Amino acid sequence: MEKEEALPKLIRVLIVEDNPYIREGWTTILDSDKKIVVKSSFRSCEDALESEDIAWTDIILLDIQLPGLMGSDGVEKFLEINPKLAIIMITVLEDSEHIFKSLQNGAIGYLIKKVSPDELVQAVKDAYEGGSPMSPAIARKVIASMQLKPKMQKEYSLTDREKEVLSLLGEGNSYASIADEIHLSVDGVGYHIRNIYRKLQVNSKAEAVAKGISNGLIELK
Repeated sequence: MEKEEALPKLIRVLIVEDNPYIREGWTTILDSDKKIVVKSSFRSCEDALESEDIAWTDIILLDIQLPGLMGSDGVEKFLEINPKLAIIMITVLEDSEHIFKSLQNGAIGYLIKKVSPDELVQAVKDAYEGGSPMSPAIARKVIASMQLKPKMQKEYSLTDREKEVLSLLGEGNSYASIADEIHLSVDGVGYHIRNIYRKLQVNSKAEAVAKGISNGLIELK
């Protein structure tokens, strides 16, 4: 008797956005990709937090400016329910402060509100594969705002290679794509990232990127 082929695992997405037209548009875009399924969408963090879908969701697309509980504050609550979630913030350029707070609370990336369909799909896939999708325009704005506060910056003695790896993390690259970019093995990239975590005194990629932004260590192209 022939063994049945296992069905490919779909990337499970939950959307939290108060604009119904945007919710519908993102759902249509993501559901059109054969590797992604949008199980549910909500207009507020409060509504989403009542859903049982959070326990099995892989990715949350979370708007920052929401009625009631702000998306930046909702990040921690979602992660308390499902620590394995990858949360991508959706925002506008003026939200530098809330973006940084979202990263500190555990979000792994952020995209501009008017993200293109292809960018949205790729961001979800990158996040699922361990990347940190971030729109360069927003990243530059956050970096600029943090550089206005030099008294907050510290020296962490990162090598030039470690700064390069951290910058590539900040651009949303996975370990594999960083390895290709700087001509190292994935294990070699992992070695540098462990050193970065130790020197920055962080335990996750999101924390490393957030600290890199706040201390002017990340230089995006």
